[in-house]
Amino acid sequence: MTPDELLDVFHRRIRLPDADAIPGWKQEHVGPDGRVHRSYVEGSEGAGFVETPRGLGENPDEVIAAEVAFFQERGLPFEWKTYAYDEPADLGERLARHGFTRGEAETLILGEVDRILERPSALPSKVRLREARDPDDYHRIGVLTDTLWHSGLERIVDRLAAEARMFPDRLSVFLVEDALKGPGGPAVSAAWIRFHPGTGFASLWGGGTLPEWRRRGLYSALLVHRASLAKERGYEFLRVDASEDSRPILRKLGMHGVTTTTPYEWTP
Repeated sequence: MTPDELLDVFHRRIRLPDADAIPGWKQEHVGPDGRVHRSYVEGSEGAGFVETPRGLGENPDEVIAAEVAFFQERGLPFEWKTYAYDEPADLGERLARHGFTRGEAETLILGEVDRILERPSALPSKVRLREARDPDDYHRIGVLTDTLWHSGLERIVDRLAAEARMFPDRLSVFLVEDALKGPGGPAVSAAWIRFHPGTGFASLWGGGTLPEWRRRGLYSALLVHRASLAKERGYEFLRVDASEDSRPILRKLGMHGVTTTTPYEWTP
């Protein structure tokens, strides 16, 4: 499939029905035609997420103000995720005027599972890849991701572990260990995959590797391993929101950059 064809399938199967919300989060479609897709979880660690794949209509600033008021009332921070083709074309500028902070742009990369599995990939002999299975595994993954991205140790551990416990059929988490250090050693790389039933799409997350272990094929091996799992479960497509570092690897594996996404963050 061409990049444009992949984006069209993604838009119809994922964005329009809002099929990739985090399991367990409350989902609401508000406004005319349910054009605002809102999802959130409340509590001390609560947060929210908004996107508008059908555009904002005739009064975009009113729509933005309404979402700010909604989350402000609940004291929740939230992200408004924009895609390069969203309407209005100046959506990012409008969000900035309403107090949002622009995040780093990423590339939406899509690929067909069968094409990815055509590429050979192998792990180095000194590591082992396995699925996370207990709190200690999640703690080591949290240490890794906090070291790489300063994402907060407890935040990643609690959310990933809870999601895996409540929705085991929708999330699989993997870590790569240094085989020479034996069980319980630090995770040198980790990644997870979310399955979106009824869409044909699975999404890839994480993929972080310690600097001293990079350029050894760990990222590619984790990706192909997850693609194999997706194939076993009958999924046709993979989706990644990719940074500049991972884009070249994903392209080598047969995936395509189809558009860019930019997050805008609002905090109460």
